[in-house]
Amino acid sequence: MQSIMRALVISMLIWGFTAALNVAPAKEMKNVGAVILLYHHVAENTPRSTSVTPDEFAEHLAFIKANYVVFPLKDIVEAAKHNTPLPDNALAITFDDGYNNIYENAHPLLKEYGFPYTVFINPSVIGVQSNQLSWDTVKAMHNEGVTFANHTLDHLHMLEKRDGESEKQWLNRVWQNVTDAEAQISAQVGESLKYLAYPFGEYNEVLANKLQEQGYIGFGQHSGAVGPFSNLAAIPRFPAAGPYAKLSTLKTKMASFAMPVVNMSLSNPELSSPSLSAPITVTLDATVANQLRINQVTCYYQGDTLPVEVNGGQFSVDLNKALPVGRSRVNCTAPSKTMAGRYFWYSIPFFRADKNGKYPD
Repeated sequence: MQSIMRALVISMLIWGFTAALNVAPAKEMKNVGAVILLYHHVAENTPRSTSVTPDEFAEHLAFIKANYVVFPLKDIVEAAKHNTPLPDNALAITFDDGYNNIYENAHPLLKEYGFPYTVFINPSVIGVQSNQLSWDTVKAMHNEGVTFANHTLDHLHMLEKRDGESEKQWLNRVWQNVTDAEAQISAQVGESLKYLAYPFGEYNEVLANKLQEQGYIGFGQHSGAVGPFSNLAAIPRFPAAGPYAKLSTLKTKMASFAMPVVNMSLSNPELSSPSLSAPITVTLDATVANQLRINQVTCYYQGDTLPVEVNGGQFSVDLNKALPVGRSRVNCTAPSKTMAGRYFWYSIPFFRADKNGKYPD
């Protein structure tokens, strides 16, 4: 009898332990992505397309404080690299270009909230151009926890080739620019993250492959959240300035998830033709795709809705419009099945030079 009772007790303990292990976590973590915001100027007298006013920026930060956990950019990159969990309200703040107004207008607010942030700088103009930070200020900010990373030496259009330049010569030249910038940042602040934010967000397949070969992480200017399925040679960030500064629409972007894309048929975003030869097909990871309503995928281009065809775990978008010279993109979203009002987001960028091989600023 005692042996029966002992067995029953052991069985109940095992059942209880197993049941505890099988309790669903409060949040599904395996596809939870973080959002990275992109700013340039925080000022009232700078180009509106790349600026937020100090009041707008303060409004953003107050909303972020109430609703999000701000992480160092490195933590979000490492989570994406190693598929480790983050809260579903994780967010990072970045700036491109080392403008003085970041220190004057943004830094005091970010410091007050205790938010970490990253500034991608061009070492050749630091302390040289009057609207740029000095190296002394960069060092002081770094000592207060601000991270500085690579935006090339001089903010060049990386995809432009010089007259008579071969593909190999072009790649060697632009990569030397990157490594020289990285060396200067490392010498000044004592840290080399090997993070590169592409100037103007412009990159191609060859450049992205070079970054990966050399152990760099790349950041674009196309939109979307970042997660385990993101291309770490071209991590998306949500622009939060100019036409994108309005908090009512930025809220939706902050709440987005990374779409679990495992393949996209257009491998190179640099295009020589204004039109695509075929629809773009996007394939999603089967184990995660069931978290989103794929039949409700909607894709947009310059404010217009594009034709989309869904087939199992993939969708195809037909971009039946001419692509302009410069930068453009298709944004695709799909609603979450479990979190009302939140969307999985994926952006497909395009880059086209003019007839002389030049890109507009």
